[in-house]
Amino acid sequence: MNHKTTRHIRDYIGITLGAILFGIAYSWFLIPFKIAPGGIGGLSQILYFKLHIPAGISMLILNIPLFLLAIKLLGKEFGIKTLYGIIAGSVFTDIFSIDNLLKWNIMTDAINKYYKATGIYSMTDNIILASFAGSVILGFGIGIIFKFRGSTGGTDIPVAIIRKKLGFSVVTSYLLVESSIIILISLIFMEPNILILAFLNLFIASKISDMVLEGLPYVKGVYIVTDEKFESEIKKRILEKLNRGVTVFKAEGGFTGESRNVLFCVINRREISKLKVIVEDIDKNSFLIINDVYDVIGAGFKSRIDQ
Repeated sequence: MNHKTTRHIRDYIGITLGAILFGIAYSWFLIPFKIAPGGIGGLSQILYFKLHIPAGISMLILNIPLFLLAIKLLGKEFGIKTLYGIIAGSVFTDIFSIDNLLKWNIMTDAINKYYKATGIYSMTDNIILASFAGSVILGFGIGIIFKFRGSTGGTDIPVAIIRKKLGFSVVTSYLLVESSIIILISLIFMEPNILILAFLNLFIASKISDMVLEGLPYVKGVYIVTDEKFESEIKKRILEKLNRGVTVFKAEGGFTGESRNVLFCVINRREISKLKVIVEDIDKNSFLIINDVYDVIGAGFKSRIDQ
């Protein structure tokens, strides 16, 4: 089996796992309390509560025309993995529905207990907990799907169309689309709490998704601005003490106009204090800039892509 085939298999397994979390987030927490974090998942609740169409099928009803429109207007940018993500997310939303759990006699005691307390079939009797849990799980699910080069369709498609046809930025396009959906749903259900929780949910899910996609910053990129006479010694110490390479950039002081070198290296977080000691011992007047680095591909580091 070649590398390309292995990667495709891994991608579909990853998209499937993400779709399972996507379905759980909506079925167990968000849909029961009508929490709509924008997107097609949010719009599907209108069909679910007003027309009693299962949420997963509602997602397909709304997604498929958007997918076909995207293929026509944007070409093959939204390919087979997007279609698979759309179908998988919809299928798992219905598979993990509370109705099915009751039918299969899974966690029925807890579900019935919460129903007696709220009159809502869900996995909690607290709307705040439902919103938070749904946001986190949804964020993880979407992040995993994106990580394995998939998509759940939804607002990705109108956002891409808006970007291409109107020239809006990604952030502006998403804000416009998601906010419009959230406001529409809150007006239809006439519940102000939904509006507040939906925007909170959107924020949390987006942050979690970004964290899954990019990862927590496990390494740091450090710029060291020092006098030329200290450059060689700092490079030598970093190599000897930390076993890290150093890249040298040619620069010019904006105030003095003097030419100087800027050293750059990438190190683990735990090595930051050691680096500070090295630089301070050699040049107390040096200038350090320390940035978060989310992924590194190269000697001495294992990329998240390969994990």
